[in-house]
Amino acid sequence: MSKVVVDRYDVDLLLALQRDGRATNSALGEEVHLSTSQVSRRIQRLEESEVISHYVAVLKPEVVGLGVIAFTHVTLERQGEQGGRFEQAIADIPEVLECLSVTGEADYILRIAVPDLASFADFMTACLLRLPGVANVKSTVTLKTIKQTFSLPLEHIKRPAQAQRQISFAK
Repeated sequence: MSKVVVDRYDVDLLLALQRDGRATNSALGEEVHLSTSQVSRRIQRLEESEVISHYVAVLKPEVVGLGVIAFTHVTLERQGEQGGRFEQAIADIPEVLECLSVTGEADYILRIAVPDLASFADFMTACLLRLPGVANVKSTVTLKTIKQTFSLPLEHIKRPAQAQRQISFAK
């Protein structure tokens, strides 16, 4: 497994890209105090090493008709083989925005987006409850979003105790 060395310029560049993934290399260079060619090389290295996995446009669910966001805890009858089948099935369901394997009372937590409560009820009965091995589900429907970000906090890399060394990320 190769290591990717990330220095303070890379961290500043990553923070800037998380704020605006469409910023030009010239604008990024001005912000992080690097030339456009240096920014381009660094971004290419960060993409190739998968520190930057991909770029997306973040849509507002309610504007595109997805007024209900729910978090659903799923417990399987048994893990093991059922877990693998469940994970394969869940990967192909567009309403499931995230599926996280977790510790605690549930085996998985899902973030689900649907148009309305009736659609959510239909989704639960016609889809989720029919997946392999599902024993129990408990859902919480959001009332409003207070904070949502897709930006990872990276300031820990730049703390004074670590300022003298470069940080390596395993790829």
